[in-house]
Amino acid sequence: MTATEPTTLNELFALAVQRYGSRPDVLAYRSGGRWATISAPALAEQVRTLAFGFYANGVRPGDHVALLSENRPEWTLSDLALLALGAVDVPIHATQAPPQVAHILRDSGARILVLSTGEQWQRLRDVLAGVESVEKIITFEAIADGDARLLPFSQLFEAGQRWAAHEPDLYDRLRRAVRPSDLATLLYTSGTTGEPKGVMLTHGNITSNVTAAMRVLGYSSRDVVLSILPLSHSFERMAFYCYLHAGLSIAYAESFDKVAENLRDIRPTVLVGVPRLFEKMRARILEASRALPGLKRHLVAWGLRAGERCERARRRGDALSPWLRWQHAVAERTVLARIREHIGLDRARSLISGGAALSPDVAYFFLGLGLEILQGYGLTETSPVVTVNPPGANKIGTVGRPIPGVEVKIAEDGEILVRGPNVMLGYYNRPEETAAAFTEDGWLRTGDVGFLDADGYLVITDRKKDLMKTSGGKYVAPQALENRLVASPLIAQAVVVGDGRKFPAALIVPNFEALRRYAAAQGIPFREAHQLCAHPKIRRLYEEEVERLMADFSPHERVKRIALLERELTIAEGELTPTLKVRRRIVEEKYRDIIERLYAE
Repeated sequence: MTATEPTTLNELFALAVQRYGSRPDVLAYRSGGRWATISAPALAEQVRTLAFGFYANGVRPGDHVALLSENRPEWTLSDLALLALGAVDVPIHATQAPPQVAHILRDSGARILVLSTGEQWQRLRDVLAGVESVEKIITFEAIADGDARLLPFSQLFEAGQRWAAHEPDLYDRLRRAVRPSDLATLLYTSGTTGEPKGVMLTHGNITSNVTAAMRVLGYSSRDVVLSILPLSHSFERMAFYCYLHAGLSIAYAESFDKVAENLRDIRPTVLVGVPRLFEKMRARILEASRALPGLKRHLVAWGLRAGERCERARRRGDALSPWLRWQHAVAERTVLARIREHIGLDRARSLISGGAALSPDVAYFFLGLGLEILQGYGLTETSPVVTVNPPGANKIGTVGRPIPGVEVKIAEDGEILVRGPNVMLGYYNRPEETAAAFTEDGWLRTGDVGFLDADGYLVITDRKKDLMKTSGGKYVAPQALENRLVASPLIAQAVVVGDGRKFPAALIVPNFEALRRYAAAQGIPFREAHQLCAHPKIRRLYEEEVERLMADFSPHERVKRIALLERELTIAEGELTPTLKVRRRIVEEKYRDIIERLYAE
């Protein structure tokens, strides 16, 4: 182990504790209506005690322990404690449907489940009764129930304190015994294309990914981050280890709905998100600006246009005229700096988007605002980062260059192939699917389609399985169309359909705030969302908007017909993954009748 290059997650945490020293604010979280913090010494001691507590309750090296919780300090403490024992943790998304929770528990063979709240217990109680392999259910909150398997977190700490007094050197002995080749976690895929599979990632897989990514991104102990995405997802989990490795102060967002408020509280310098987060932020900024009184509204709109126009010119390599420079300087002082302060990003220096394609329109909007979003790319199977745009060399429309040690090449059919120390061992208990995931010479098949440009930057065009082929034999990439559609201030979400059909069509979720204002201005009476979606004038508005947005696409690619949905697609309804990617198969099944009517018209 060196001072800068750990080879296991246990080494990474030990080095982080040394780097933090006595820092008082390693972790921050909301408690009792205010922000509370955990210091570096307290974090180290709590992880050590908790590891003893798990050991006292039968957890041994190699055991599988499931962890189902919202983001909170206890999630991190449990994760680090289990890793220290050489156990394999199995994160489960807090929003996962009960039948899928039962499937993951059975498939992984987890003997212990760590659970967050009484609400989660009530939601999952019935399915957990049928998972007999789970011997203990450790809960962060004490739950008054007759199930003999329930054990409160506080008792785990008490057991840990007793065992630490009995065998004090056990913790150091076990954490140092863990090797880079040892399994660290089973991360189950989000199930966008089928049943979740357990991805086997080693300590070496994840740690190599952390150290390689940090050589590109260069976080430091001066940085502060707001952790937003689920820690149960590979992207945020790996990002969290990056924060520890670099010595950041880490604040947990209360929930996705509280992100705007939390950003203003924390004013982070680092923010990692998914495209939907940045799309929603853009929509809120535009909505707020349109609600301003006349002169202010025009000033803000002018400032946003000036900022974006200037940045687009710079990216094209155009020389900026003195007039444009002056406009940008005035916009920065009067509009842009104030917006950044209002949304809590006045200190931000590193914004990263991953998990899905980021629309160039969204990227340029933030760039005009003075906030550069670095887009990256990866998979659960690659721990997860494959490529990222480097600071100072960001190419909008790409997902960046491969990080150090990771190789990328393009197969003859356009599929992106990956090789490197970050690539998974395989899928748990699925040897045939593991074999199918690799080429004969050992490259991982990503299932994504794209190309490397002249500068070695990767461009994603679509998912291989998502590529649609019309009945006329033409291929269509739905993500490109969807990204164009959601760039409209009138559209919140879009799902393009049409595989095997005569032409592409789209299910569109309106931006209901903007739509209600439009309806009020036009004198269109309404009470409920369905009345808006059914109104002929509203339908014409969206048909004309879609026709405008499709103008740059080839005729066979353009969305020809649309249906307006009366509510947003959600995680709770199973239509989105925890990182807000569309579960296309489920959406198409749920809205089958609407889709059929689109093609029957």
